[in-house]
Amino acid sequence: MKLMPYWLDTAPKFTAAQTEAPSGDVDVAVVGAGFTGLSAAIALARKGASVAVFDASTVGSAASGRNGGMCNNGFAQDYVALSGRLGRERANMLYRAFDAGVCKVESLIAEEGIDCDFKRVGKLKLAAKPEHYDKLARAQALMEKECDPDTHMVTRADLRSEIGSDRYFGGMVFGKSAGMHVGRYGHGLAVAAARRGVRIYENAPVVGLRRQGGSVHQVETPNGSVRAKQVLLATGTSAIGPLAWFRRRIVPVGAFIIVTEPLSVEVLDRLTPRRRMTTDTKNFVNYFRVTPDNRLLFGGRARFAATNPKSDMKSGVILQRSLVEVFPELKDTRIDYCWGGMVDMTRDRLPRAGERNGLFYSMGYSGHGTHMSTYMGAVMAEVLDGRADLNPWRDFDWPAIPGHFGKPWFLPIVGAYYRFQDLVR
Repeated sequence: MKLMPYWLDTAPKFTAAQTEAPSGDVDVAVVGAGFTGLSAAIALARKGASVAVFDASTVGSAASGRNGGMCNNGFAQDYVALSGRLGRERANMLYRAFDAGVCKVESLIAEEGIDCDFKRVGKLKLAAKPEHYDKLARAQALMEKECDPDTHMVTRADLRSEIGSDRYFGGMVFGKSAGMHVGRYGHGLAVAAARRGVRIYENAPVVGLRRQGGSVHQVETPNGSVRAKQVLLATGTSAIGPLAWFRRRIVPVGAFIIVTEPLSVEVLDRLTPRRRMTTDTKNFVNYFRVTPDNRLLFGGRARFAATNPKSDMKSGVILQRSLVEVFPELKDTRIDYCWGGMVDMTRDRLPRAGERNGLFYSMGYSGHGTHMSTYMGAVMAEVLDGRADLNPWRDFDWPAIPGHFGKPWFLPIVGAYYRFQDLVR
């Protein structure tokens, strides 16, 4: 079993990174070579801007290469509750932004000729309890009327047409959702950006950001620096660099994934006949999908813990146990990959993007980053060009999380609370 992301192990290696030390002047410096940063770099280069992208590690090696490869439209939260809190019109505007994220991924793949197995197979959200099905049904009825006619319910009696398991009590299908190979997608974005003249620096953590003369930023790395007219922070949960203000507003929550050995088409046709991107309604969520080479990817929160080899192994054991609970016939199936990653969770589980003290930022995707990061990268290219009105998160405040200064000491307490909620609700 490999303790590394399946996506990165089965994707080409990016070979066009800069080999010389950072120097000179650029129009825009982008901090982070994940989907947000690379999408923004492509959009900015298309506008004629000179762009340098910096990453503390390698292209797509953090959250962008460590997720489930799902481009799922819709909110993580209950649509009824969120529209009640934000207002129907605002909630619908945000819902359309999530839809646009999936469309942006699809169009960017086509425009740049990226081979990453993008398919609109839809998402299935499974009710872990009978009362969860009733809640999903209420939300679907309102969503079908207000914002998403491409949804429908599947009763427990009909669920075998969607999943070969008796563990669940029905579910909701989101027809617009998609899946892809995120390792090949990240590689394709980087190649497209480099082809357009973007300078991509790997293993180049930004350790300093200083304003010079009010309008120029000095972007410093251990090996050199550049001067940039504008800076976009696309760093997510990064613990590196002068990002203390952002760390107080994002909780890095571990998410863990296992991937099986390749399975036969006959087995997969029994387990997931429609090959949906599938998730459930628990707080300790499980999600699963089929990879392009017919493995079953099975992920979830497993534990409220950080990722490291020991933690990943512990989480992998829990996930394998959950996998067998859902699909008993896989009890003897070999697990070939196990890894963890960090989800940049905001307090309300909605992204944040805008400008602070002359620095632009987009982050906090809270588990919906695969497509929202791509979308917001393109949006932020417009914001940097003076179109702040296009930012769907422009009017959202972002207070610090009380007692949080970067290291989430409270995660075990939160985990215990959510585990209790899964038992009683």
